[in-house]
Amino acid sequence: MSVSAAPGPSAAATAPSRIRILLADDHALVRRGVRLILDREPDLEVVAEAGDGAEAIDMARAHEADLAVLDIAMPRLTGLQAARELAALKPGLRILMLTMHDNEQYLFQALKSGACGYVLKSVADRDLVAACRAAMRDEPFLYPGAVTALIRNYLDRVRHGEENADHILTPREEEVLKLVAEGHSSKEIAEILFISIKTVQRHRANLLHKLGLRDRLDLTRYAIRAGLIEP
Repeated sequence: MSVSAAPGPSAAATAPSRIRILLADDHALVRRGVRLILDREPDLEVVAEAGDGAEAIDMARAHEADLAVLDIAMPRLTGLQAARELAALKPGLRILMLTMHDNEQYLFQALKSGACGYVLKSVADRDLVAACRAAMRDEPFLYPGAVTALIRNYLDRVRHGEENADHILTPREEEVLKLVAEGHSSKEIAEILFISIKTVQRHRANLLHKLGLRDRLDLTRYAIRAGLIEP
């Protein structure tokens, strides 16, 4: 009679751990579609969802995630702002930007914000899974043509002396700038950021002085160029 071998380790013990993903997009329908793409993969799992950048930061604090997939254009905090905060809050967290914008400025800002990849929503079903896996291997992922766009954008910025402009503003000034550009009054901004109206007015004056601008319209144009709001 043959003797069966001793049972080996269980499948659960030997199976590779899944990549835990935080997904942030302000459109529930988009989140549902992206989640379907990710959750059908055996090595990927969405563990938290957020409807804006600020909620994404809260979710990152509350859940253990390996990778954040962020939309760029979101209320309260954009994906770009959230990426910067997440990079500081969770240095080991990989970040991918998922966006409808095939836009050189957004691409450049995303990479400077700490993202390791930039995926277009129009081809998410083709590229997103590969981008997630690349991110976890510490490899950058850019859609075809993005490298050329990145280099051209960088050279244009250097040529026009704009390369250091991103380091002028404090995080709070950037928040105020975004809200001003979105059309909020000083009173509304004060309520959103839990600061006084006088503080908002001081930030606005500092913004105009630092950036050499004249009025709200100029601030709005700058916010669009900086990727804080959609064109």
